[in-house]
Amino acid sequence: MNLNRKEQYITLEGKTYSAADIARLSASVTTQTPPMLAELYTFLEAWFDDSPTMRVHTSGSTGTPKELIVRKEQMMQSARLTCEVFKLAKGDTALLCMPLRYIAGKMMVVRALVGELNLIVRTPSGHPLADVKEKIRFAAMVPLQVYNTLDTPKELKRLRRIDTLIIGGGPVTTQAWHKICQLPGEVYSTYGMTETLSHVALCRLNSDTSDSLTYHPLPGVKFSISPDHTLVIEAPLICDEALTTNDVATLAPEGGFLILGRRDNTINSGGIKLQPEILEAWLQFVLPMPFVFTSVPHERLGEAVVLLVEGILEIEKIRVLVEANMPKHYRCGKYIIPVRQIPLTGNGKVDRVACRELARSMFRTNVQES
Repeated sequence: MNLNRKEQYITLEGKTYSAADIARLSASVTTQTPPMLAELYTFLEAWFDDSPTMRVHTSGSTGTPKELIVRKEQMMQSARLTCEVFKLAKGDTALLCMPLRYIAGKMMVVRALVGELNLIVRTPSGHPLADVKEKIRFAAMVPLQVYNTLDTPKELKRLRRIDTLIIGGGPVTTQAWHKICQLPGEVYSTYGMTETLSHVALCRLNSDTSDSLTYHPLPGVKFSISPDHTLVIEAPLICDEALTTNDVATLAPEGGFLILGRRDNTINSGGIKLQPEILEAWLQFVLPMPFVFTSVPHERLGEAVVLLVEGILEIEKIRVLVEANMPKHYRCGKYIIPVRQIPLTGNGKVDRVACRELARSMFRTNVQES
């Protein structure tokens, strides 16, 4: 591992560049330069400068995006852990197909620097393997990219050649999990956030002993539960202090944990606290279209549960499916709303705040029972 920034270099598509090379490339950027490469040169210039810190931004999937200042040394320690856990070696090929404005994209570059990997760069899209000919040793994608790839035969063939794939940014649907189990390479769901500089726990999705719900910590990382039932992360190499998250969780054997949902997503309906993520899990096998649970203000209940479904649909048929497949106290009553598209953030996560505002914009200020 190369943890000395002054001696690091980046290998792109088999060609190696020093910090001085990157500065020249950055200075020669024109309107004809692919935006992804221009962003990459800008990031690398900032990486190689004298500052020990960098600015990163959260995704804003559960609130207003915010800017954080993080130490490059901690980013390198995170990258080292990933390279060691997945046994990545110098010259191994890694795919960068995620936006560089988010921590997931930035950390793929840092892993290439620290592990001396050969980075294959593609403009982020819903079809990251559309023109990738190289055999990929290590790749990271968001769920939507994986779903599209699984459903495209030519791209699925390339996906099957990836040795290790990590999936972050949201949970994997049950339908996709069944397809993932057929992949020959190792596939993991990751747990992490901008504050932890990418993932700090992994859940293997496709082995005979897989527990598709339990996340296991990376070396040196410990988890506990706060008095509010939220997950607490201790990762001294990456975070200066213990980090109390907004994720409602329970601990599992051998230091692992199960995520139940986000505390700030909790719906309090008539005194019953519900996690929309758990409600969604009940219907993963049932509803073929994208959907999400949210809430609207309700005069009697405080909040009423609402199901947003994507597309022009027959609501009564959806209601029958919901009532047949969910416990009575979880049902969403009359409030099922068809929408043109479920709101997503820039990196493919469900935008819970936008979903809530969309639902509320379609109701009166206070929903009444009819």
